[in-house]
Amino acid sequence: MNQIAQEISPDFSGLDTALAALSKGKDAWARTGNAERIAILSEIKDRLLDVSEGWAETAARHKLIPSGSPLVGEEWTSGPYAVMSACNGLMQTLSEMEGKAFLSRLPMRQTTNGQLAVRVMPHSIWDRLLLSGVTADVWMQPDVTEVNLADNTAQAYDTPPAQRRGKVALVLGAGNIASIAPLDAFQKLFSEHQVVILKMNPVNDYLTDYLEAALKPLIDRDALRIVRGGAEVGSYLCTHPQVDEIHITGAAASHDMIVWGAGQEGADNKRAGTPKIDKPITSELGAVCPTIVVPGNWSAADLSFQAEHLATQKLHNSGFNCVACQMLILPRDWPQKDNLLANLRDVMAKLDARQAYYPGADDRMQSFAEHAPDADRFSRGAAPACIVASADADDWFANNEVFAPALSTHEIAGSDPAAYLVEAVRYANDTLTGTLGANILVHPATIRQIGRKRFEEIVSALHYGTIAINAWTGLAFLSTACPWGAFPGHTLQDVSSGIGFVHNTFMFDKPERVVITAPWRPFPRNLLSGGMTLLPRPPWFVTNRRQHVVGKFLTRFQHSPSWFKLPGIFINALRG
Repeated sequence: MNQIAQEISPDFSGLDTALAALSKGKDAWARTGNAERIAILSEIKDRLLDVSEGWAETAARHKLIPSGSPLVGEEWTSGPYAVMSACNGLMQTLSEMEGKAFLSRLPMRQTTNGQLAVRVMPHSIWDRLLLSGVTADVWMQPDVTEVNLADNTAQAYDTPPAQRRGKVALVLGAGNIASIAPLDAFQKLFSEHQVVILKMNPVNDYLTDYLEAALKPLIDRDALRIVRGGAEVGSYLCTHPQVDEIHITGAAASHDMIVWGAGQEGADNKRAGTPKIDKPITSELGAVCPTIVVPGNWSAADLSFQAEHLATQKLHNSGFNCVACQMLILPRDWPQKDNLLANLRDVMAKLDARQAYYPGADDRMQSFAEHAPDADRFSRGAAPACIVASADADDWFANNEVFAPALSTHEIAGSDPAAYLVEAVRYANDTLTGTLGANILVHPATIRQIGRKRFEEIVSALHYGTIAINAWTGLAFLSTACPWGAFPGHTLQDVSSGIGFVHNTFMFDKPERVVITAPWRPFPRNLLSGGMTLLPRPPWFVTNRRQHVVGKFLTRFQHSPSWFKLPGIFINALRG
């Protein structure tokens, strides 16, 4: 009997050993100087470059991307590229930490509603060339001003190194996007001086060897351990006395099970306000993320390009993104509405067939379809069709993240763009679950018609952690200078899309949201309407036929920027 019990009981001794090493090394890591941290990040970049191709190709195979498909580019840009970019951003911030000098080179302005907005992109000549026309502003929480911004930035570095005390953080990694786990670990390591035990998600723990190789300088300093395992390992670590803080990326249901418990016990604990875990917990959780289409006079080429954009917002990573567009908000009386949807259907039909690789997808799609028996299906060839259903058929669509290739639509009456946008913002705020990211597609002429000041006033009422205007919020995820997280104000009892921010390489302590904007039309077509930006079809578009090449080139460029590398990037970008 004892032998049987020993055989079936999980062995957590390896976890205990890892935590013991981290606990021993936590103060030494907290007191590590900026110069040494810069050297560590530089070494990580070199090691990351060595494993980047194996990382991207392995992830593509596990995600069932067809061999030779340009979609392999997704695994470059959302994997090694994003981590390499974060290393560069952190190195720059650390090199100018004295007096927080890095803030002096960030343009600032006051928004129409009186908030401080800090422009974090473009930040270099490379940004202006490679992401031409893309801007990203971080809107600070209302009590942050230009005068006190330094006091609300990188506060963890205000304590002299010799006086710092370390902590052990548990990071529960996500299974969908490869860079999430290391970027979440970076937040704890470099912005909060905490050592990290990173538990990989079983869905993508095939990345463990690549991460251990790339992040070896942190492992050697007993600042990081990477472990595998399922729910039993996560549960053990969450309650371990040597774990001081927890960061979760996943679903709200998983968060609540960790914090409150399962079943009736969890419901009772939540009602009583008595969490099972008495530790600081931050999180990035999902949402029913909207894309608001604003009526205007779109050309046939605009309709085609924005259909590609919508297909990307829905089907990047085969639809398994926390900020995938799940609610398409449309103007009911817009004459071009049906043409846009027809273009979207056509784009999806022509994409490389990509399977629904994430566990549980079939059940979630079936549940989605059961709530809309009259749903349409946009064919994707040999891949499962994208289910498209009116959200008006059932409140379920506004309250449940589907995390699969399925899309809801909601229509709002009216032809006045400003009045329509006000109603769309109200619907998103008041009806949809979550506050992670929202997209707005609006013709530049329509913004001028509304008035730029009035347009920003309306946008300021949209309470999401990232707002993308003629862009996808996923671009802010890839641009690691941007803080990434839900709109502030959620609590453990009403966690919504999470608590806190990650990425954020300028280390702002009190960001409220990011507003990221991209050109309406790609280069060179934009030249016909007077546009001066140089961004062609973006490499993160699912329709880009050279993204596998551009993603690799961009990763290598992030490692060691050079004018000599630009021609290859530009030529392949134009061919995409």
